[in-house]
Amino acid sequence: MTTPFRTARQAVDTDIILIGGGHNGLVCAAYLAKAGLSVTLLEKRPVLGGAAVTEEFHPGFRNSVAAYTVSLLNPQVIADLDLARHGLKIVERKVGNFLPLEEDYLLAGEGLTRSEVARFSARDAERLADYEARLEAVADTLRRLVLESPPNLHEGGWARALPDLLKTAGLGSKLGGLSMTAKRDLLDLFSKSAGDWLDGWFESAPIKALFGFDSIVGNYASPYTPGSAYVLLHHLFGEVNGKKGAWGHAIGGMGAVTQAMAAACREAGVTLRTDAPVREVLTEKGRACGVTLEDGSTLSARAVVSNLNPKLLFSGLVDPGDLPEDFRERIDHYRCGSGTFRMNLALRDLPRFTCKPEPGDHLTAGIIIGPSLDYMDRAWLDARRDGWSREPIIEMLIPSTLDDTLAPPGQHVASLFCQHVAPELPDGRDWDDHREEVADLMIDTVDHWAPGFRDLVLGRQIHSPKDLERKFGLVGGDIFHGALSLDQLFSARPVLGHADHRSPIKGLYQCGAGTHPGGGVTGAPGHNAAREILRDFGKRWRR
Repeated sequence: MTTPFRTARQAVDTDIILIGGGHNGLVCAAYLAKAGLSVTLLEKRPVLGGAAVTEEFHPGFRNSVAAYTVSLLNPQVIADLDLARHGLKIVERKVGNFLPLEEDYLLAGEGLTRSEVARFSARDAERLADYEARLEAVADTLRRLVLESPPNLHEGGWARALPDLLKTAGLGSKLGGLSMTAKRDLLDLFSKSAGDWLDGWFESAPIKALFGFDSIVGNYASPYTPGSAYVLLHHLFGEVNGKKGAWGHAIGGMGAVTQAMAAACREAGVTLRTDAPVREVLTEKGRACGVTLEDGSTLSARAVVSNLNPKLLFSGLVDPGDLPEDFRERIDHYRCGSGTFRMNLALRDLPRFTCKPEPGDHLTAGIIIGPSLDYMDRAWLDARRDGWSREPIIEMLIPSTLDDTLAPPGQHVASLFCQHVAPELPDGRDWDDHREEVADLMIDTVDHWAPGFRDLVLGRQIHSPKDLERKFGLVGGDIFHGALSLDQLFSARPVLGHADHRSPIKGLYQCGAGTHPGGGVTGAPGHNAAREILRDFGKRWRR
C-alpha cells in the first residue's frame, strides 16, 4: 500500500508528527530523523518515556515506575541508536530467578539451573538440556522475524498482493529450515497452554512454576489457558549484552533506556515536545494531514505516526467516519487487560526469606512468588470471580542490589509486579476505592515468605490497572497494548490486513506495541514502522 503525501511545494510544519513519547515512539522518531525527515514528537506527560520511566516515589528513593527490567530491548536498536554512547548501561542479574518454597527454594541462572532442578527430580534435570535446546531452536527462528514486518493480507489483485506473497514465501523458507521436531514444537507453542507444554516435559512442581511464570506475565490468564505457551516463548526472545535469554537492569532504572533514546532523537534533530496532549488526528481528502492539540493549536504534516494503543487511536483520536465499518468493529473488540497491579517500595533493609534467610546473590534475581502452576491457576480464578487473587502471583526485584543510584546507602528499593487482578472490578466496584487494600495484600503476601517484610517498608507507590491506564495509556492496565493471543499476533496485529504499520487512513501509521512483534520494551515496532514509512516516503520523493 503506497501512501500519497503532500508535495514538497505545499507548506507543512513538519514531515512527520509522532504521537506518544514512549520507547517505540522515540525509536521510530530517531530512525526517521536519521534518514533526513523532519520529525516532531508530541508527548502528553511532562516527561518522555511512556511506561519506561524512573521517578522518585519516596524521598531519596527512585525506581522504574511501570516497565521494570531489561531483556527484550533489541540489540540492533541499541546499536543503530548508539544508546551506550548516549548513557545506557545494562548489567546482568547475578542470578536469573529465585523461587521461594515453603521449606525449600529453587534458583535458576547460568551454571545453576541443572544442579538446582536435580534436587527435586533427577529425571527433570536430565531433560533440562533437551528442553532448553528445543525451545531455543524455535525462539531463535522467531527472533529473526522480530525486525521484519509480517506478510500483510490485502484485498485486490495480484499486483498489490505480490510483495506480501514474496514475503510469505520468505517466511516459509525460514520456517522450512526447521527440523520436523522444531516445527511440531512451534505448533505446540502457538496453540497449547504453557501448563500442558510443561507437564509434557517435567514432573516436579517447582521447575514447572519457574518456567510457567513467563506464560502469565502481562497475560490475564491461567497457565492452563490455550495460547499461554506462546507468551512463555515471547519472553525468551531477548538478550543482555549478547547473552541470549538473560535478564538485566538498566543503571538508573528504565528511564535510563528512554533518556538515552531521547538523546539519540535530539542528536538526529527530532523536535521533542512534552505537555502536548493530542485531541484529534486531522484528515484531508481521506489522508492524515496533522493534529489538533488539547490547547486548540494545530500542526500540519505529511504523515502522522501513532505510538498509542490501537483502541486509543482509532476510538478516541480519529473520526469514525474515516474508518471502514468492519475495521472499527474489530478495534472495538481488540482485547486489552493484562491483570497487572504494579508497586514500588522503599525498604529500610533487605528482606530475609524463610527458605534462604541470609542476604546473597539470590536477592539480585527475579523473585517469583508463585510456587506451582496450580497456585497460578487459582490466582486467575480468584481474580475473575472476586477482582483480585487471595494468594496473588508476585515477581519482586530489588534493583538496588545492582544499582546503588536508586536508594540511600544501606537501604533499598523493590519493584513488585503483581498478578492476577481484574482490569475492571466486578459488581461495578472502582479500583480507586480498593487500591490501598490490594496493596496491603501484596505486601502481606511477600511477608508470608519473608517474615518481617512489612516492617521494612518506608514508603510505597501504587498503580492499579486503572492508574496504569490513566497515567500511561495502558488500556485496562495492559502492558503489551493488547493481548498476545493467536488472533492478535503477527499478520493479525492489530487487525488482519493492517500488519504493515499502515492504517486504513492514508498517511496514518502505527509504531506502538499494538503492532508486530507486540509488547515488552523491545523497540522493534518503532524500528519496523520507520522502515515502512521511509519506503513510502522514498517512493514519493523519488517522483
